[in-house]
Amino acid sequence: MKMSLSLLAIVINLTACAEVQPWERGNLAKPQMALDPYPVQSELRGHSYGAREAAGAGNTGSGGGCGCY
Repeated sequence: MKMSLSLLAIVINLTACAEVQPWERGNLAKPQMALDPYPVQSELRGHSYGAREAAGAGNTGSGGGCGCY
């Protein structure tokens, strides 16, 4: 039973694979297709959040955390 479920999962995953043609790759390279379409804005939000919360996440350093905007 466990083996057949594993085999079924592998077969389903393999059917989802598709070869991307060279002329289709331009669509995948658009900024809207990125995992984070606005990386600069996300970085600034993370920096201001870390400064407000005084929760350094490595790159935010230490800040005073009044919690206000």
